[in-house]
Amino acid sequence: MTTAQETRKAEQLKALAEQAGRDLEEASALEILRWAAETFGKRFCVTSSMEDAVVAHLASRAMPGVDVVFLDTGYHFEETIGTRDAVEAVMDVNVITLTPDRTVAEQDAEYGPKLHDRDPDLCCFLRKVKPLERGLGNYDAWATGLRRDESPSRANTPVVAWDDKRQKVKISPIARWTQDDVDAYVAEHGVLTNPLLMDGYASIGCAPCTRRVLAGEDARAGRWAGRAKTECGLHG
Repeated sequence: MTTAQETRKAEQLKALAEQAGRDLEEASALEILRWAAETFGKRFCVTSSMEDAVVAHLASRAMPGVDVVFLDTGYHFEETIGTRDAVEAVMDVNVITLTPDRTVAEQDAEYGPKLHDRDPDLCCFLRKVKPLERGLGNYDAWATGLRRDESPSRANTPVVAWDDKRQKVKISPIARWTQDDVDAYVAEHGVLTNPLLMDGYASIGCAPCTRRVLAGEDARAGRWAGRAKTECGLHG
């Protein structure tokens, strides 16, 4: 595809995303995902941190066999890897595991041990942002599990938007859901969840940078605790 064609395609996708964001604001999560499946087909995927499999489950209802992209950073809790394996075994999805260019040992050798403590932004970039950008190359649209109630930085999350950084359509089908909505869906459909959610963790990322949340804290407070950092870079 030439640069002119790429530019024209990006302009068309951006216009499509902006219109869909307006049209689907009041649509149900399943309706949003059915629109994505019908619009993009195999050029659409779901990304999952394996905190739970809610969006993957919803997407499998809209598009059986949908690609579910998981970033294995090398720093995950064992429970997170176990959740990924269980999702792959029992759900009608195609789990695709992405890995960074360097193993943890190779990164330690190049940058020094525990980069996540010294420069968490760089660690996230190397182990999350770069692999995802590479992994999304074959897709025009991707779905996330972002919700507006999770933190102030996510309060204005559109259900469909243009991801200018990656030149993709970004879909957040459960953006309008609350934690109660998630819990109700999990209970109704028997959706797999990460066992750590029952052990005081409200948002689950890499083990070195994730702690249990305290009473009254928002769901993201256990991520990079004690730092101004609130996002890994995948969502802004």
